[in-house]
Amino acid sequence: MAVRSCQVPTGLKRGIFITFEGGEGAGKSTQITRLADDLRADGLDVLVTREPGGSPGAEAVRHVLLSGAAESFGPAMEAILFAAARSDHVEQIIRPAITRGAVVLCDRFLDSSRVYQGGDARLAPGFMKELERVAINGMMPDLTLILDLEAEEGLRRAAARRGDAMPDRYEKETLAIHRARREAYLRIARSEPKRCVVIEAGRDVDSVARDIAAAVERVLQRAGSHTKVGEQA
Repeated sequence: MAVRSCQVPTGLKRGIFITFEGGEGAGKSTQITRLADDLRADGLDVLVTREPGGSPGAEAVRHVLLSGAAESFGPAMEAILFAAARSDHVEQIIRPAITRGAVVLCDRFLDSSRVYQGGDARLAPGFMKELERVAINGMMPDLTLILDLEAEEGLRRAAARRGDAMPDRYEKETLAIHRARREAYLRIARSEPKRCVVIEAGRDVDSVARDIAAAVERVLQRAGSHTKVGEQA
């Protein structure tokens, strides 16, 4: 079913930071695009961005990370590069947008580092926590949507999406690792229920979008903006 946006008379009283998380092939990009279209139709200022990347400096680091060029330097170096890219992204892109009252939709953020790099037993939890503190500099998401999908299905979707292209640094890892990452995301959701909402991503695109819209509406209501992201046509 198509979603029809509702017009709203005023913008946000303050910016809202929403992050999308989940394993490979969970549908984050598809759902961010749909949500952004609906919010813009409602008259809101929306910025869509991603990690690693989002700012010119961070995009350069993205290529190094996803190509696997930094892998040989070990997990600590990869974690530092992610943190450096995130810091640049926050200060150059995210914080200015939040300051002007925009809704920022980000494909991956700090929880990806907690799951992907933080799951490496070679990295001390204290090291990861300090990197996170410096990188985000207080910029915690207002809402994190965790798109939950069985690892096998996510990898199947990711393979279909990339076609003949080679899998990236993270897609190529074992099924056991992808399963462990899914569980790590669910643990984060359980530990931070006020921030995190788990969305069952194995359903049809419209059903997933409706649940995302409901979660976002609640955050917008608290911010004093409007009561509907969209309504069924």
